[in-house]
Amino acid sequence: MSLELFQSIGLSEAKAKDTLANAAVSKTLEAIITKAKSIKEDIDKQIGNFLYQIATCYKGTETRIEFLVEYVCSEKLSLGPQLTAAFEYLKGHPVDPIDVDEFNETCGVGVVITREEIVQVVMETLDENRKELMEKRYRFNVGKLMASVKSKLKWGDGKVIKEVIDEQVASILGPRTVEDDAKPQKGAKKSSAKVDKSLVEPESTSGDEGKTSVQLVGEALKFHKPGENYLTDGYVVTPKTMNLLEEHLKETGGMVITRFPPEPNGILHIGHAKAINFNFGYAKAHGGITYLRYDDTNPEKEEKRFILGIQDMVKWLGHKPYKITYASDYFPELYDFAVELIKRNSAYVCHQQYDELKGHNPPPSPWRDRPIDESLRLFEDMRKGKFEEGEATLRMKIIMEDGKQDPVAYRIKYTPHPHAGDKWCIYPTYDFTHCLCDSLENITHSLCTKEFQARRSSYYWLCNALDVYCPVQWEYARLNLHYTVVSKRKIQKLITNNFVRDWDDPRLFTLTALRRRGFPPEAINKFCAKVGVTMAQTVLNPIMLESCVREELNNTAVRVMAVLEPLKITISNFPHSEAQELTVPNIPPDNSKGSHNIPFDRVLYIEQTDFRETAEEGYRRLSCDQPVGLRHTGYVISVENVIKDSEGKISELIVSCQKSSDVPKPKAFIHWVSHPLECEVRLYDRLFIHESPEDSEQVPGGFLSDVNTNSLNVMKGFVDITVSNSPHLTTLQFERLGYFCVDYDTTPDKLVFNRTVSLKEDSGKN
Repeated sequence: MSLELFQSIGLSEAKAKDTLANAAVSKTLEAIITKAKSIKEDIDKQIGNFLYQIATCYKGTETRIEFLVEYVCSEKLSLGPQLTAAFEYLKGHPVDPIDVDEFNETCGVGVVITREEIVQVVMETLDENRKELMEKRYRFNVGKLMASVKSKLKWGDGKVIKEVIDEQVASILGPRTVEDDAKPQKGAKKSSAKVDKSLVEPESTSGDEGKTSVQLVGEALKFHKPGENYLTDGYVVTPKTMNLLEEHLKETGGMVITRFPPEPNGILHIGHAKAINFNFGYAKAHGGITYLRYDDTNPEKEEKRFILGIQDMVKWLGHKPYKITYASDYFPELYDFAVELIKRNSAYVCHQQYDELKGHNPPPSPWRDRPIDESLRLFEDMRKGKFEEGEATLRMKIIMEDGKQDPVAYRIKYTPHPHAGDKWCIYPTYDFTHCLCDSLENITHSLCTKEFQARRSSYYWLCNALDVYCPVQWEYARLNLHYTVVSKRKIQKLITNNFVRDWDDPRLFTLTALRRRGFPPEAINKFCAKVGVTMAQTVLNPIMLESCVREELNNTAVRVMAVLEPLKITISNFPHSEAQELTVPNIPPDNSKGSHNIPFDRVLYIEQTDFRETAEEGYRRLSCDQPVGLRHTGYVISVENVIKDSEGKISELIVSCQKSSDVPKPKAFIHWVSHPLECEVRLYDRLFIHESPEDSEQVPGGFLSDVNTNSLNVMKGFVDITVSNSPHLTTLQFERLGYFCVDYDTTPDKLVFNRTVSLKEDSGKN
């Protein structure tokens, strides 16, 4: 393969070198050029460009590629639109033989559009746009004319159309003038048209039914319609594909069917929230259904608590599965599939040890070509428990995209299954189970993250090897966040080393942790919708998620007052003989959200940080010579005396009060509490110091060495008495402090709050 060969069809040196860098495309292009030169010795640049497009844009069989090359070299396909139509036709008709007459008609083969016809249509189009053309002259958008003419003359030569348009426009307008070439004067900026956000932003989820729509971009916009699997790039078509798709459509009625398939061996994290929203949201947006299917093929790691926890989180996010299933429900069918695969000489029983099979380049199995009957007998012996664990496996005869050869389909495990009991001692692997369960459930879109892309070839191969309906696997970028780890193994290490308390520690990004911290499910769903579904891997800053939380809680969290570092205040001239009851709004300024009552008495507490003996420049709160207003009271207080303890620390302030209407407006109003409840308040910061704790360059000592030992600050404070008896997970706004949530550790005798987020984004966070 040489640079000269590619340049011989008109590729530039740079483009030829880029092509050589891609081995697969280079091999295909070389075969295409060889075929083309056997048909036509001299290949001009136009034909060369079409040959290059075939090599890079069309994914079909060798026979179909040769078919296209013959049409291009014989100039039956001589226009760009014709070649595009040919690609679309072949993609939409994947089963041979090709209907040549229909192909020719669809692609405009033999259709000749003369220059005279082009001139006539151009003149008609110019007449339709003459008024605007005369007003704008050479500033008129000629592309509009091009589009109009090409829509009427589908197989017209674009170059000729452009030439004719230029000629006719010049004939009508005459030579360009100085005014035509002058830059337009800048006028007042036009106000931007208001955009209906409901048209561009996904709807957030709330309620049991789930209302999430998903924001699709890039490759996700190319998702196929049910039954049109064969239109997807890379989808493998066999002689039985079209019949299987027909049967699939009869069974499903053309409905979109997705599934969320978690492994029940751990707690779901923020990345799973995106997967949940994508699968449920995409199906709902298209009137479809979604299964919750547990991928429970490894009995050693699965636990009932994880199964229940996953259901709880799916429901919490507002989604209701069409049906809850388990991969283990299909163990009988999967076993029958395995037997059939052996009978088709596509699987064999192997005795290589686990250590030999590790990695991508294990030694070839000496048992790969053992007789079919022998593998059938040995596989039955595996099922009956006649082998020890690791003594035998069933392997599939395929090389995966990542180079892994003959992946394991079944292995022996003498561990009772949490769902299937002790009926089985052989268990299928993910590579064997996933695609077949998708097939059995008639899944239309098997949506998974990019790390499963290397398994797509085995997914299609296995379905086709067994001649069963084959869904389409679509990969998308997983949701990753800075300053966290989500690996089950790594979270377990954090727990074991006492860096966090458990899986729901509010510093983690598991869904149970986020719920305990007070993140509303609506905010998580909105965050996932804003992120959208793309194919490009990205890592996001948690600030974006926190912003969604603030936006949601600003509309839903009841306002109360609390002080985290209390300073006692005694009002010497309190104008009442007993405590007064004040009515304050729950969520101002929306009076429809109700109100609550708080006591106001001569003794109250403010934040220590809201008082300074001497006011510095720019300080707006209470000082010895600067009064301050008390929120919701209608009073302004002034300091009379500062009381200190034996160590010189301020322990109490004696103040006087005056009605706000009788004094100048103070520079600030501060929050306070009177007759309060004691509470414990947990303030959380990022768990890790560096944004990528798993990056060995940023953190050479490993992620455990990067733990922020100051990520939790526990304070003892006071809070409004109105929060007593608040249920666990109640979210509140502590005025001027942030959003807080009632923790599970709260008892009738002890109030515990977790800070969800601050009122504003921390400027110190990057």
